[in-house]
Amino acid sequence: MAVQTISLFELNKRIKNALNESFPGSLWVRAEIAELREHGNGHCYLDLVEKDENGNQVVARVRATIWSYTYRTLKAYFESVAKRPLSNGIKVLVQGSVEFQELYGLSFNIKDIDPAYTLGDLEQRRLEVIRRLKEEGVLNMNKELPLPIVPQKIAIISSPTAAGYGDFVDQLLSNSYGIKFYYKLFPAIMQGDKAPESIV
Repeated sequence: MAVQTISLFELNKRIKNALNESFPGSLWVRAEIAELREHGNGHCYLDLVEKDENGNQVVARVRATIWSYTYRTLKAYFESVAKRPLSNGIKVLVQGSVEFQELYGLSFNIKDIDPAYTLGDLEQRRLEVIRRLKEEGVLNMNKELPLPIVPQKIAIISSPTAAGYGDFVDQLLSNSYGIKFYYKLFPAIMQGDKAPESIV
């Protein structure tokens, strides 16, 4: 008795048809941006993930796309409301459709984004950092120190390659009053999911 077989293309075609039946319209999805790549043609390619409750283990992953004509609008809208760029490590609420192509597989085509969701998550993280600082007794340490008229010892928390860091140091060293400043860089990751831990 001959075993019935199908081609790989036919398998993927059936998967595509099943997905089209299950997800006929668009839907809102909560996820974290694991990687974001802007292409020269204006398209944006992302890897979206979901992590477990502890935030350590990735439990789901999907490729996503934002086509250039949509990305221009969404990027400007998100940045104007959230006051930060779309970047790795932030949580997002995006609306889109499930796409499946026989050659390229599954992806999520993003058509809209809700910046308020990201702002809520960032605020939650900020409050968690404040709670940890209070627990460790370091939240108000600076307030307990007397402040000189011109602080000359400065601790800088920044990425060593940040343009803002270089500009700040230039201003310190070339100040018009000739004041000698002593500064120390504490290197940190300033964006993404590792930023809070790195900064604290």
